[in-house]
Amino acid sequence: MSKTSVRQYLHDIQGGGIDYSEFALEAIEKSKKLNARYNFFQEISQSFATQHEEPLFGLPVSVKDNICVRGMQSSAGSRILSGYIPPFDATSVARILRSGGEILGKTNQDEFGFGTFSVNSGYGIPKNPHDPERTCGGSSGGAAGLTAAADFAHIALAESTGGSISCPAAFCGVVGMTPTYGLVSRYGLIDYANSLDKIGPIAKNVWDIAFLLSVIAGHDPRDSTSLQQDQRDYTKILGEDVKGMVIGVPKEYFMNIHKDIEKSVWNAIHRLESLGMQYKKISLPNTQFALPAYYIIATAEASTNLAKFCGMRYGLHLDLKGGFNEYFSRVRSEGFGEEAKRRIMLGTFARMSGYRDKYYMKAMKARTLVIRDFKSAFKKCDILAAPTMPILPPKFSEIAELGPAQQYQMDVLTVPPNLAGVPMISLPCGFSGRLPIGLHLMADHLQEEKLLKAAYAFERSM
Repeated sequence: MSKTSVRQYLHDIQGGGIDYSEFALEAIEKSKKLNARYNFFQEISQSFATQHEEPLFGLPVSVKDNICVRGMQSSAGSRILSGYIPPFDATSVARILRSGGEILGKTNQDEFGFGTFSVNSGYGIPKNPHDPERTCGGSSGGAAGLTAAADFAHIALAESTGGSISCPAAFCGVVGMTPTYGLVSRYGLIDYANSLDKIGPIAKNVWDIAFLLSVIAGHDPRDSTSLQQDQRDYTKILGEDVKGMVIGVPKEYFMNIHKDIEKSVWNAIHRLESLGMQYKKISLPNTQFALPAYYIIATAEASTNLAKFCGMRYGLHLDLKGGFNEYFSRVRSEGFGEEAKRRIMLGTFARMSGYRDKYYMKAMKARTLVIRDFKSAFKKCDILAAPTMPILPPKFSEIAELGPAQQYQMDVLTVPPNLAGVPMISLPCGFSGRLPIGLHLMADHLQEEKLLKAAYAFERSM
């Protein structure tokens, strides 16, 4: 059996070719070794069930630490939630378990998703399997790093706010899909920014992505933002003809990017062209407003969401000394990391009386302009193609030299589609030396099938 192929794993399981309980236990042991070397995990499961008759047949699925799993610490990479063990499963996790999947463990991440390089976790820093001196990307760094390193069948359940699935997928050379906002239930997600957060899969190939999306997508009455969409099998459209599809190539997404990335992405676009697709150069003129708008909106929502973590109800508790303000300040000072404190303060400032109209409302108007750009583009194109990230995965020593604003600038290509809530997929399209390069494909709202069809055709042509 190919230990890297979910499709082959399922084929062998259904055909009686392997014992899934032995495979699952082997996956746990290998995961522990990976954790010791790369620190992908925040917590690893200690046991698996042994009876499966559902579609996933015991497939190991890892879960990002900000998605709740009953009985397992779910801390969103933050010390402020140390010791918090949910008494319930997130809807996406519950659907995986109902389909016969097994939770392999909780993967490491930037605290509450605050970061591009997974260096802001309260539980260590995951390292890139292609070069341990470099970042996995963030904030789903543990999910992508594990997927790239694991030599067994596995899919990671991750989450994106401003590029937290696409970025680590590109840096680690795997496939990551961020679905349309609302397609996958957010119930059980420890929020960063409610209007931006999206749960999606990271896997080794496009088929695996489509397979897990088929399990987790669909309406959930417990989530007020959940779309009225029935579950469907996204694997059925894989392999369909892509001739005649039109690719839009936004010129704004090719500014100030690494020359090897530009070359590889254009090679990928020409490969798609050779498969019968057409490309045209387009413009998304309001791209320049996306990054500042995102950080105002996201930090404002984060400031509100994190206000409840005060040391009384969830996670970290300290000795009850002093008055209310003194106690809460002490807990939050000790529990939150530096980047979390920075974003809380930025968000609180942006939504203060006197500044709300000056910053937050303008950011919301800019967001509307970005959405209109995408809607206009998708009237002329089926999908958009661009680099996933403007840089190759940097070394940790290089990240340490960047200021906060410079780090935020690294999200310049992934923030606009996340801000608009459109689906996107990052997949490997080449290497610079031994470092992977990601191709980013984007589609209109609820056009996941177009996206997966084009990505699968490209992957098969490689």
